[in-house]
Amino acid sequence: MTVLLCACCSGLNYQECCAPYHRNIINPETPEQLMRSRYSAYVLFLIDYLIQTTHPAKRHLHAKKDIAHWAKRSVWLKLEVCTAYNEMVEFKAYYQNGLKTIIHHELSTFKKQHGIWYYFSGEHIGL
Repeated sequence: MTVLLCACCSGLNYQECCAPYHRNIINPETPEQLMRSRYSAYVLFLIDYLIQTTHPAKRHLHAKKDIAHWAKRSVWLKLEVCTAYNEMVEFKAYYQNGLKTIIHHELSTFKKQHGIWYYFSGEHIGL
């Protein structure tokens, strides 16, 4: 039996890490868990999960076709969580677009509504 490590770089296998979130078996308990599951969703092209985990007040700002286009055109390389505290997660997502390797460095804000964490907004850090 082959065990696949989770794309979120947690060091855990996918079945024990992000799969239960992606299958709506359980909800992430922390903003970091949600961040990691969203990164894995980009890698696995789970666009509906990305929409579902975006705060309802912000969904209108994120077109499904744009999310799908970015996820599909990118080769996702790794995720590095820099810091995670309260409602904030700072991370670096490494991906390749064509021959160019890009680092998406962001400070994300998450909001909890009715006991469920959602991605609320993000501020790009760096260039």
